[in-house]
Amino acid sequence: MPLPQPAPRTAQHTRTTVYRGYRREDGLWDIEGELRDTKDQVFEIPGDGVWQPGEPIHGMSIRVTIDDALVVRDIAVSMDDVPHRECPQAQAPMHRMVGSTMGPGWRRAIEQHLGGIQGCAHLRELLYNMATAAYQTLPEDASASDPTKPPHHLGRCLAWDLAGPVVARHHPMFFKPPANAKGS
Repeated sequence: MPLPQPAPRTAQHTRTTVYRGYRREDGLWDIEGELRDTKDQVFEIPGDGVWQPGEPIHGMSIRVTIDDALVVRDIAVSMDDVPHRECPQAQAPMHRMVGSTMGPGWRRAIEQHLGGIQGCAHLRELLYNMATAAYQTLPEDASASDPTKPPHHLGRCLAWDLAGPVVARHHPMFFKPPANAKGS
């Protein structure tokens, strides 16, 4: 169902993000993310530059290389379009994420290694959802480190409710019938 018709308005800003996942020939995985910000009118930051409509203010990419356990083995960053000449200094700290796992605690690891003035807010935002892209890229059995524990996505949204029909169909060993269910 589409969104309802909006009130009259004028476009101001567009942020585009794209994530891609790749299986590498060496058995590792590459997860790539791109972020692009543009304005719909001339945009100026006094002392730093003037951008024409559609010209990228932010144009950044990250490639995270992970193994089957979702552990970060390498990271590469590109900051082709930035609003301040100081911004590219945020690329080097990104290597602090090597050794982190794209699973529970991923956002906490990002904040610990790159939070605040340690890194770039836009690169952090791009990293947050790379874990979801990684999960979508790897086959379910590749990232399952312990088959006796439920996959990380169970219990994280309405469809994957531990007491719901999707879990009952796809992961019956982790299905937990509602407490008020009769005959269970």
